[in-house]
Amino acid sequence: MASKTVKVGSSVGLHARPASIIADAAGEFDEDIFLNLVGEDDDNETDAASSLMIMALGAEQGDEVTVTSDNEEAVEKIAGLIEQDLDAS
Repeated sequence: MASKTVKVGSSVGLHARPASIIADAAGEFDEDIFLNLVGEDDDNETDAASSLMIMALGAEQGDEVTVTSDNEEAVEKIAGLIEQDLDAS
């Protein structure tokens, strides 16, 4: 299983717009992709294909999130999105 830990880049965290963008990208892959807020319960994995579950993480700018999946390409794509400021114009 591949994993990567990154910092949230969006200025207001993983709220509606960034969560939707991330969930849409995760939905393009056949494999499951999970997110976990570093410092939280490791058993509390969030489905990256669900924007509501992503928002429920409560991740704010600068928080660390671990992305895991059996697909390394999926991990890289989702981790890259999390690092970006998806609220930037």
